[in-house]
Amino acid sequence: MSVETTAIIVLLASFFIMVFLRFPIAYAVALSSVLCLLSQGLPLTTICQQMVKGISSFSLMAVPFFITMGCLMGTGGISDKLIALANACVGWMRGGMAMVNIVASYFFGGISGSASADTASLGSILIPMMVDQGYDADFSTAVTITSSCEGLLVPPSHNMVIYATTAGGISVGSLFLAGYIPGALLAASLMIGSYIISVKRNYPKGDKFSFAVLLKQLSVSFWALAAVLIVVFGVVGGVFTATESAAVAVIYSLIVSVFIYKGLDWKGVWRVLGDCVDTLSIVMILIATSSIFGYCLTRLHVPDLAANAITGMTSNPILLALLLNLILLVLGCIMDMAPIILIATPILLPIATSIGLDPIQFGIMVILNCGIGLLTPPVGAVLFIGSAVAKEPMEKVVKATLPFYLCMIITLLLITFIPGISMWLPTVLAK
Repeated sequence: MSVETTAIIVLLASFFIMVFLRFPIAYAVALSSVLCLLSQGLPLTTICQQMVKGISSFSLMAVPFFITMGCLMGTGGISDKLIALANACVGWMRGGMAMVNIVASYFFGGISGSASADTASLGSILIPMMVDQGYDADFSTAVTITSSCEGLLVPPSHNMVIYATTAGGISVGSLFLAGYIPGALLAASLMIGSYIISVKRNYPKGDKFSFAVLLKQLSVSFWALAAVLIVVFGVVGGVFTATESAAVAVIYSLIVSVFIYKGLDWKGVWRVLGDCVDTLSIVMILIATSSIFGYCLTRLHVPDLAANAITGMTSNPILLALLLNLILLVLGCIMDMAPIILIATPILLPIATSIGLDPIQFGIMVILNCGIGLLTPPVGAVLFIGSAVAKEPMEKVVKATLPFYLCMIITLLLITFIPGISMWLPTVLAK
């Protein structure tokens, strides 16, 4: 057995063993890379070099700003206002509070960019509210966690920035635009699923639709929604780079949260910044350690070997597209979102482009697949948060989520096989 083959076995076997032993993913990535380098007799100084190289990127500077913006807006008194806006839009329907949950997640996702933040923030308000109105607790939790994945698709999302950086040469602005229609499609599919269940279980309707109430809530929520406009149209219009727009959005979010909505005082701002540092440290450690792992994969030609193995199974582009989704879904069951994007993108993107998938379209597929992974055991972070917020057993929540998994898979297949869903807006507006 050659040194290269031995190194590949050491790298992948040690990584998956540590993942199944529930090592923190950053440790699993770093330690497996160290073992791989040692098996090849390479100096361990390579680790420091690759970690620094992995996080020394101007594009990645947008990540801490987007995380800070989401934390400021998420704790700055905006949740109640977005829920009221969503209620004015769709609360009149059968199962109105479920619809409100889904639409509020679409609005909130455009501000937080985080499924976990969406579930923790909106879930703590909406799940008890839904239960009080006669909805089952497991159904309420299932709606909350699945709709939170809209926030991964609706810009600004720091995961999109990570994908764009990893893929290389991808326009962040185009990727932002590509997420809007898929996010809306996911919301629509979840609403259809919720409506069917609500009719079957005779869940209540809300108040009648009022255009005056909608305008009032829209005027109240305008300041929050404007943050998204600043980021997206600033980047697409060429006014800012993604990093500059994120920095401007942080200042804007601070002003809105402290002076307009008055949901934060200065003591609260410092507390929020502390939470941002905690979140950012996790993300940056993952990026740094994944850079070593990626270096090992590239040095050992694993992307080429994987591409040849996958394409060797079939030359049918439809089957290959389904296989790419299956691989990402399986990875989502055992890994968190950022490591999947960082590790799988260099391996799978060449295969995706070889069968005619645009890198931007594939990016939306990757993000939605990872979002579904956040809802699946054994490492579904959003599933755990939803269960904790609702105080419901995880097994019960998973059972209630099964119909919504189907809605999400249907959305994923539509995005995979209808390029216009993700490519129309970037094509029209990013010219």
